Amino acid sequence: MDAIKDFGEFDYVIVGGGTAGCVLANRLSADKDVKVLLLEAGGKDNWIWIHIPVGYLYCIGNPRTDWCYKTEPDPGLNGRSILYARGKVLGGSSSINAMLYLRGQGRDYDEWAAITGDERWNWQNVLPVFKGSEDYWKGADEMHGAGGEWRVEKQRLHWDILDRFAQAADQAGIPFTSDFNRGDCTGVGLFEVNQKKGVRWSTAKAFLRPAQNRPNLKVVTGALIDKVVMEGKEAKGVEFLLGNTRYQAGARIETLLTAGAIGSPGILQRSGIGPAALLQEMGVPVVLDAPGVGGNLQDHLQLRTIFKVQGIKTLNQTANSLWGKAMMGLEYALFRTGPMTMAPSQMGGFTTSSPEIATPDLEYHVQPLSLDKFGDPLHDFPAFTASICNLRPTSRGRVDIREAHPAVAPRIAVNYLSTENDRAIAAKSLRITRHILSQPALAALHPREHLPGAQYQTDEELAHAAGNIGTTIFHPVGTCAMGREDDPKAVLDSEMRVRGISRLRVIDASVMPTITSGNTNSPTLMIAERGAQLVREAQWRGA
Repeated sequence: MDAIKDFGEFDYVIVGGGTAGCVLANRLSADKDVKVLLLEAGGKDNWIWIHIPVGYLYCIGNPRTDWCYKTEPDPGLNGRSILYARGKVLGGSSSINAMLYLRGQGRDYDEWAAITGDERWNWQNVLPVFKGSEDYWKGADEMHGAGGEWRVEKQRLHWDILDRFAQAADQAGIPFTSDFNRGDCTGVGLFEVNQKKGVRWSTAKAFLRPAQNRPNLKVVTGALIDKVVMEGKEAKGVEFLLGNTRYQAGARIETLLTAGAIGSPGILQRSGIGPAALLQEMGVPVVLDAPGVGGNLQDHLQLRTIFKVQGIKTLNQTANSLWGKAMMGLEYALFRTGPMTMAPSQMGGFTTSSPEIATPDLEYHVQPLSLDKFGDPLHDFPAFTASICNLRPTSRGRVDIREAHPAVAPRIAVNYLSTENDRAIAAKSLRITRHILSQPALAALHPREHLPGAQYQTDEELAHAAGNIGTTIFHPVGTCAMGREDDPKAVLDSEMRVRGISRLRVIDASVMPTITSGNTNSPTLMIAERGAQLVREAQWRGA
């Protein structure tokens, strides 16, 4: 093996330049007396399609900007393996994601507080953290903040087909709402987005760029992280590959893993922190037998129902016309409005799968377009998509290293629909969608079910159909979960410190003990804000 080169010593080494890493780099380097290193395995966010909102079509599934992971063949998906996109660029998944601003529900954070035994995670205490980052387009009020880095705007386009769906949902008992971020998100309405004047607003733009010229912050891209350097049970920094050269960077105070729900457990496992049997199989010396590392994987499975319609415009007609494409480009160039500002989903809806559920456990993502699967061309007939997901799945998966080398993609077993509860809710949610489509507001459009197909009628048939049409909505969390000291599967304590290891934290979506009831990017940002506070407080205490 070639000699390891010394990359220098820093107070904090941040591993991963995604959502959490960009926030931490900004907040920690604000103290000019500390020296911060941010390592990102992907590249810079200087490609035009990262910034044009509709460019997610070119970023997801593209190895330039996406790790392009694939899941293991999943019995719940009737044996299918699917793309599991994760951002491979500064800003991480916030540079390629749906741009939807959703915090989740108040009950999510109250549940975290109960699981961790730490009231700092309850809704009352995390709401100010959300507000502190926010720059809300309507200005500040009791639920929103203004002047923060995280810009939230209304969408800059309009579709009649979405209005019709909202009217039908209202007729079906899901009322209109103008704000999904007030603690209980019940209702149907347009999503708000992380954009600024029609351009994607990623965490790299919001947090990293304002800090990147600070002399005490060093940002390195193309740095493939191998492992945390351990001295006994104390973290001393990291080893990483930059091209063909192996480096070691030291961390005087703490090493902070922010590589996400797929990346962070892999780094821990390669460092000897994980299930002992797995580490021994991979030839990794065991530093700490931590069975929870890589477990507890949770994700939202979206069921993409598609309905053909008549007598109304959808994006299918526009995008399949040269004239339509030209007009879309011109509108965006002149006004920063129109279809090129589109998030992957424009309309949302939150409802319950049964009357006994206190707050919404189902979320709709509605689109004025349709396609067979991501990356395929739009259909040549007018149609729209109403995806629905179970917000609180009981199925759990795992992420584990396949080999000890960091360039080898991990084994991702999501285990969708592996519980009777999840299968029952999948069948219920497809029935709820059909109920909405039967309402008077949509009757004139003569909607006809294209997917999964009207032939699926019984609960068993609908659960099988869910396996045919289900796919990730790219919300993996939970693989380095926080928990109480007496929970053997809790990887972290409530301050996101790795149990049994000193000077090492994980601060990203993997820390969530349970998945939030909505999209997960802005909750991850909140976790990073809280993490930065905790790291600074420990520094001040000298802990």
